[in-house]
Amino acid sequence: MTSLSGKVALVTGGTRGIGLATVRALAGAGATVVLTGRDEAAAKEAAASVSNQVSGQQLDVTDAKAVATLVKGVAKEHGQLDIVVANAGIMEGGLLGMIREADVDRTLATNVSGTLHTVQAAARAMMRKKTGSIVVLASIVGEHGSAGQTVYAASKAAVANIARSAAKELGRSGIRVNAVAPGVIETALTESLSEDVKAANTEKTPLGRLGKAEEVAAAIRFLVSDDASFITGQVLGIDGGLVL
Repeated sequence: MTSLSGKVALVTGGTRGIGLATVRALAGAGATVVLTGRDEAAAKEAAASVSNQVSGQQLDVTDAKAVATLVKGVAKEHGQLDIVVANAGIMEGGLLGMIREADVDRTLATNVSGTLHTVQAAARAMMRKKTGSIVVLASIVGEHGSAGQTVYAASKAAVANIARSAAKELGRSGIRVNAVAPGVIETALTESLSEDVKAANTEKTPLGRLGKAEEVAAAIRFLVSDDASFITGQVLGIDGGLVL
């Protein structure tokens, strides 16, 4: 495993699930990590549960000004910002005829606008040194669709294309942008899925099980490392072969 010692990383939505697993993976590889969450107390508690290399701050990624201020502050405090993982997101389910306007607005504001705000701010901070790596959290659902998850799928398709487009724009500045597209992962976000849905996905998955947050985090750790220095603009499926 390539060391991330001397690197400074920011992980949004880092208080639980894939976000917290990613914080642990990056800190375990030697990075100094700042994690964010909508609740300040939860963010600080999550950071303390990892190591003294990790700090927690409150952030609502739907607030573009707040995102810009926080990212600029992290870069100024540490003198650099090498890694940004735009993980903050929500999952709202519902059949087409039952989708409420408020659910649409909330999902797009968090998953699409929130990711875009984070990538914009990260790019500005990384431009100073002409180097950096950004990973955004897409989804297999965004790549292939899913009944009952139209809005979520649309938001994650947008996230994947934020990565692809930003990679083309920022590559000449030494900034890499990739996405990971998890399948069904055992996290708090998927707890709302029925046991029947989980069983059906397990049955359809060649590896015969659901994924773990740590497995997604390991892929993210690779993508932000120097081992992936010639990889950009990719959407990496982490789904146990679910959509082969």
